[in-house]
Amino acid sequence: MSGEPHILLVDDARDIRDPLAQYLGKNGLRVTKAADAAEARQVLAAHAIDLVLLDIMMPGEDGLSLAGFIRATSGIPVILLTAKAEETDRIVGLELGADDYVTKPFSPRELLARIKAVLRRSDGAGRPVHAPDAEAYGFGPWVLRTGERELVGGDGVSVPLSTGEYNLLFAFVTHPKRVLTRDQLLDLSQGRELAAFERSIDNHISRLRRKVEADPSDPKLIKTIWGGGYMLAAEVRRL
Repeated sequence: MSGEPHILLVDDARDIRDPLAQYLGKNGLRVTKAADAAEARQVLAAHAIDLVLLDIMMPGEDGLSLAGFIRATSGIPVILLTAKAEETDRIVGLELGADDYVTKPFSPRELLARIKAVLRRSDGAGRPVHAPDAEAYGFGPWVLRTGERELVGGDGVSVPLSTGEYNLLFAFVTHPKRVLTRDQLLDLSQGRELAAFERSIDNHISRLRRKVEADPSDPKLIKTIWGGGYMLAAEVRRL
């Protein structure tokens, strides 16, 4: 990543949006503000954004809908800004592929630390730092392309992955048929910062299964090893 990371801050509350943008700007980040989802979509179409700070509760299109759009169309990391009472929305947001969340009222210093942690796991375009330039791993009907950070199905269609989902899947394909504990997966996927999330690995596994398994309720590729962790049961082919 070169230059200042470009952050899109989406929040309809000006008394939060403006001082937060000023604080982040003083701490080495370039910030573009948006008051609603419609404005945010215009910014996303016009600029190369490295990370989105996204309020869940907004008039019109809410933050969860916008988060789903971002995840379906890009690998841009998303941090949700949520109220304490929005636990269900936070869970839905994580299942949609958000990379982190911060509960209001929050410390700007803590938020800055979380932004830096998420950016460390990506190169500013949703691509993991540790990915080789161009390798491909085949497993089952899927191919994971590290250069493009793409998961491609047998029909040739690319399936969007969040930064956390990609890093976790990369850990699996580079350690196939091995039981990996949650701690090992956190370390291997450079996701130690995610440890603050209760059962964060389980959330990522659940999302991955919905994308790669024919029947997520009866997984054949990513298996749960009770008392141990998880295992990619498929043979992995280097392509």
